[in-house]
Amino acid sequence: MPAPLLHDLACVVHLHSTWSDGTGTVPQIVSAGQRAGVDVVMLTDHNTRAGAALEGWHGSVLLLVGEEVTPGESDHTLVFDGLSFAAHPFSRGSQRFARFGSGMPHTGLASPGLTGIELWSFVTDTAERIRSVREGLLFAAAPLRVLDHPPALNLLEWDRMCASRRVVAIGGLDAHQIGIRVRGRVPLRLMGYARSFRQLRTHVLCTSLPSGSLERDRASVYEAMHEGRCYIAVDALAPARGFSFWASDGTVMGGESAFDGQTLFASVPRPAQLRLIRDGAPVASWTADRPGVYRVEARLRERTWILSNPIYLR
Repeated sequence: MPAPLLHDLACVVHLHSTWSDGTGTVPQIVSAGQRAGVDVVMLTDHNTRAGAALEGWHGSVLLLVGEEVTPGESDHTLVFDGLSFAAHPFSRGSQRFARFGSGMPHTGLASPGLTGIELWSFVTDTAERIRSVREGLLFAAAPLRVLDHPPALNLLEWDRMCASRRVVAIGGLDAHQIGIRVRGRVPLRLMGYARSFRQLRTHVLCTSLPSGSLERDRASVYEAMHEGRCYIAVDALAPARGFSFWASDGTVMGGESAFDGQTLFASVPRPAQLRLIRDGAPVASWTADRPGVYRVEARLRERTWILSNPIYLR
């Protein structure tokens, strides 16, 4: 059965500019997106949409502006025009450096108002697992030497949440381009925006090609995110564009339908180790033998490459 015709846009989500605590201006961030080859840059400064004046297409990159609502050390939420995602929801603080605090978890995950969660936070999740200064510097210099899988607890909690309701998962960067800004430039930085943008992305599957209209294309991206027609990919391992996950009754990832013994299908742009997960556990058959929440994991070189959103067979 052929994959449904959808249009894959690679997005970078959860990043900060000089309007809050990042070191790059919005034009510099857009330029980094162009160099990194992403389609959509989703800016989320703390408690402000000041960058919204530049929202729109900039050459090949669509800039969309939300905000990270930060009421305190916890319960940070990424908000985009009616969508809301719990930021680094399972943050537990550094396992090695206790002085960096006890984490920034989200305590409102049961709220029906949440669209979903930032399942994998590139900076936060990785930094909290770093065991030494050397490993931290290695992450900044060569992220793939450190980045392997999302925290197992994140996946466990997400699977538990999906058992009772649809919870859309996205991958976020929490990119600040940590460095020192001098006279409009950042001569010393640990990881530039462009390097971050090449790592972890959220791909959205839109029902139509981009039109060049801000209003229409913004609505298309947000609709895909709302419906869960999106997947998380480590594009630094290999370009993931072209991945798809669907059922024989036409349901696509993020969708929900009545269980009827559907066969599930996944398509990847290159050979990879694929695992079908039902209710948090791997299953061998791609024909559903009972109701459940089904999702796909793809691995390359023993590392997580792609995480799909689920198909819910109730």
